[in-house]
Amino acid sequence: MLEHFNPFKWFKPRSQKPSRDQADELFRVKYERFKELLDSNGELSKILSDIEEKLKGHQVFGMAYIRSQSARSVFHAMRMIQSLNAISNNRYPDLVKVLESINARMKAEIERRKEESFTELILPYSQINREMVDWVGGKSANLGEVLTRVNLPIPEGFAITTHAFGRFLRENDLIDEINKWKMEIDPNHPETVNNVIEEIQRLIIAAPLPEQLREAILSAYDAMIERIKKSGAEDFSSQVSLRSSAIGEDSELSYAGQYLSVLNVPRDKIIQTYKYVLASLYTPRAVSYRLNKGIRDEDVAMSVACLQMVDSVASGVAYSHHPFNLLQDNVIINAVWGLGPYAVDGVITPDTYRVEKDDNLTILEPKIALKPVQLVSNPDGGLLEIPVPEEDRGRPCLSTEQIKTLAGYSLRLEKHYGHPQDTEWALDKQGRIIILQTRPLHLKNPAGEGEITPIPLLPQYPLLIEGGAIACPGVGCGLAFRVDSDEDLANFPDGAVLIAKHSSPKFVLVMQKAQAILTDSGSVSGHMASLAREFSVPTILDAKVATTTIPSGVEITVDAYSGRVYQGEVPELLRLQVTRQSSLKETPVYQALAHIAELTVPLHLTDPKSPDFIPENCRTLHDIMRLVHELSYQHMFQISDQVSDVRGCSVSLSAPIPLDLCIIDLGGGLKDTRDGVRRVTVEKVASAPFKALLKGMLHEGVRYMNPRPVELKGFFSVMSEQMLAPGHGGERFGDRSYAVISDKYLNLSSRVGYHYAILDSYCGQTINNNYITFSFKGGAADDIRRNRRARSIGRILEELGFTVEVTGDRVNARFQKYECAVIAEKLDLMGRLLQFTRQMDMLMRSEAAVETIANAFLQGNYNLE
Repeated sequence: MLEHFNPFKWFKPRSQKPSRDQADELFRVKYERFKELLDSNGELSKILSDIEEKLKGHQVFGMAYIRSQSARSVFHAMRMIQSLNAISNNRYPDLVKVLESINARMKAEIERRKEESFTELILPYSQINREMVDWVGGKSANLGEVLTRVNLPIPEGFAITTHAFGRFLRENDLIDEINKWKMEIDPNHPETVNNVIEEIQRLIIAAPLPEQLREAILSAYDAMIERIKKSGAEDFSSQVSLRSSAIGEDSELSYAGQYLSVLNVPRDKIIQTYKYVLASLYTPRAVSYRLNKGIRDEDVAMSVACLQMVDSVASGVAYSHHPFNLLQDNVIINAVWGLGPYAVDGVITPDTYRVEKDDNLTILEPKIALKPVQLVSNPDGGLLEIPVPEEDRGRPCLSTEQIKTLAGYSLRLEKHYGHPQDTEWALDKQGRIIILQTRPLHLKNPAGEGEITPIPLLPQYPLLIEGGAIACPGVGCGLAFRVDSDEDLANFPDGAVLIAKHSSPKFVLVMQKAQAILTDSGSVSGHMASLAREFSVPTILDAKVATTTIPSGVEITVDAYSGRVYQGEVPELLRLQVTRQSSLKETPVYQALAHIAELTVPLHLTDPKSPDFIPENCRTLHDIMRLVHELSYQHMFQISDQVSDVRGCSVSLSAPIPLDLCIIDLGGGLKDTRDGVRRVTVEKVASAPFKALLKGMLHEGVRYMNPRPVELKGFFSVMSEQMLAPGHGGERFGDRSYAVISDKYLNLSSRVGYHYAILDSYCGQTINNNYITFSFKGGAADDIRRNRRARSIGRILEELGFTVEVTGDRVNARFQKYECAVIAEKLDLMGRLLQFTRQMDMLMRSEAAVETIANAFLQGNYNLE
């Protein structure tokens, strides 16, 4: 059991208030733990999204991936719990027990799926398939699959396994040495990473290869050359490429070209180059990434693919579907002379062939480019650019027969993997098409912005909405149905499209019925977005105008590939509703991930107001994440209860506002202030949320607001309540106000006379972390007038998009998960509202005043003229 840090050790009984310095340190510690909680919330959200992506069955992964993601998810869930307990005075110790129970079940599942022992140092590709990903990495597992199960030609070669990597480390006693050096790393000082990594890489490169491993690699190379000779090949290359094929990393790092691959390696340099590739597992970026993401070294291993360099006459890529036009389901082939990097990197314009997916593989549109240069192997090692002979520059790289052969290969790969493929290929000197690599085709935006690619606009259909954030791609069609309340959810019809102002996890109740979901605002990393992906509901968030543009009852087609919504049925888009199934879903490793996902991905705690929203009802890591995130807001909001216990004031604000405002800066909230400064002007405020709030409080419409018109009945009501009523319920809260701030955070407790307002806000770049929480209570008038004022404030906040509760004279409101600019806009209005509400209770002479005064504020009539 982990010991929980208690940040409240300075709190004394009220008669012993903490000093200003003690309080500053307390709030600073509390805020740092809050930031850690938000950071882990974001990381855990990414892990859950990645697991959901893998469950689609289009990417190869192994048990190492499952172990790594399981460990990372538990790490971040525990970090969130520890941070919550640190800011709540250890209010939730049972959450640790809940997490330990879930973790025990995850470990039992992983142990049950423990793979058989593996001791091979080398594996030829004729013995490799995708289930061997933990032994040879994803790159080699895919190549072996292409050869052994799709029966397509690949380069000659072999894989140096992860067992070989482990043996190299063990026999040189490198594991303890590496761990010892890693202890010198201080994540807060990046220069320590660089120094340590240089030493670790030196250890790996200098260490001798075990003799048995050295002999195995060179013997496998010699056997490969013999096979090539026996095949009758002439004038072939005897050089190889050594390509990293790491396991245990998630796709964000693996696909980033992080690890080393070396081309054109002769036999006498294979061993040393192999060690260079192993050492690339410990680059500064890779190590920092693993430290920050909670990836353990024991979940990471390096396999290396050793492949014959193909002397390519031509090479390029083949897509089994158009890479950025979903409506164009053709094979697209790009080709250049020589080696493929020039086609992939866009150095020269390639030939392009579009092939119909019919029985004849009809070539629809050949485009032959001028190709002045090509990339070839340098006999001395590396690559070399040379001119293309003049007569070949405008000639097609592929014959008609070769185009059809390659298109046929592409379709066979798509059928086998159950998903469009992005395939690298080469044409050798014998005229054979060789598959170099294949991976799932991730549709790309031709403008380079985002992954989901816009389908071309269909002008023949009325366009209602364009834009928004795609949380789950797909197409849905049905009648629009607006959801504003729990009653609307209960009445949601089967096959409708859900329209709402904001995303909400509550929508899970109707996701089985919904054809699609559209919201005016929301985050693709939020809880509802995760649920939408889990249920495969096409979803567009942050569409801005969905609720104002689309009336209920209108038939619409949602294109959640391009972020468009059309009126009526769009047959061209509805064809894309057919989902492809993947054969990966039948594999044991997929089943293992599915069982782990049952303990991580589903969200059962969707309603914070429900009595079931408690630690004991957390059944998954997603439940813990949702609960802790919600509770953290509540406890940060309560910082105002502790701030009033502080003796003294760090810095006071000098501004023309009716508040005696004390500022506690946790870091980055003020700028250009010297030690000993006791008063600052508004210009010194750097805190994004505080600056926005002050902008509203200093708005010219409220800054010089005239005195409220005194209505005698209201005035005497206030006076009689203060002087005559026994046990008057209006507590006097004091006259000092406090603002606890940082660059992105604000907690304002405004306590003036008989009423108080508390505002807590975070305003940063991560939409999912941004929020405003507001509470208002009190007043000097009678209960009826105080209640009217509370309802008038509630009415204003509802119109501003807040979720509002009014009880007696108390107003509680929440606004969350919007862009920083939107949060700042609302804080500006909240600043005006704080000024506007002063002495408002005296004006609440009748029920009509509730609406009248709310409308006056919303119309900008702050002087009630």
